[in-house]
Formats: sequence, C-alpha cells, structure tokens
Amino acid sequence: MRVLTLLRATLVRAVLPAAFCAALLAAGAARAAPPPDADTALAPWFRSLQQPRTGLSCCSIADCRRVDARFSDDHYEVLIDGTWKPVPPETVLERSDNPTGRAIVCYTPVRGILCFIKAPES
Repeated sequence: MRVLTLLRATLVRAVLPAAFCAALLAAGAARAAPPPDADTALAPWFRSLQQPRTGLSCCSIADCRRVDARFSDDHYEVLIDGTWKPVPPETVLERSDNPTGRAIVCYTPVRGILCFIKAPES
C-alpha cells in the first residue's frame, strides 16, 4: 500500500505540472495569431530570430510586431498597447537584416519583451 501511495505522489508531482504547462502553452498558441498586416513571406525571417542570452526562439511572427521605438537616455523604449515600455538591453538583437522597415518587438503579456530589433538605418 505504501508503494502505491508513493507512486501516486510521484505521478502527481511529475505529471500534473507538465500537463499544466502543456495546457498553458496550447492555450497561448491557440490565441496567438499574426497581426492583420503580417507579410507571410517574412515568416522565415521571424523564425530565425533568437534570444541573445539563451539562443532560444524569439517566438514567431505571431508574437512579433512592428512598433514605434525611441532611444531614451541609455536604452530603447517601444510603444506597446499605448504605453512606452523600456527594452531590456539583453533582448536587443544586433541585426542589420531587418526587412520590415520598422522596429520589431517580440512580446507576450506573460513573458514581456523577448527580443527587440532596431529599425533599419536610412
């Protein structure tokens, strides 16, 4: 009986958190959609974006948006949902191949700013 109780406790600790995380990810993916003006030809470029510190994906065209951006004091700021948000320096990608013509931010309300790409210089 004790073995069964230990096995059940182990399953609850191991399986339930994983199932919860999978459900959260699925729910987020179901809501994520490219912006209405998204150019699907740029999808490979968006998929190539990687977070500077981890090398993980910045997500996709569904999480990345063209934004107004400015440089203030010693950091960038982006306009998200009507609010200027500071861009963490560790999220700035040093890329010169931004084909969108504008600054890009990869952002989720839960995880915040994942990546920022400056607008091309003219």
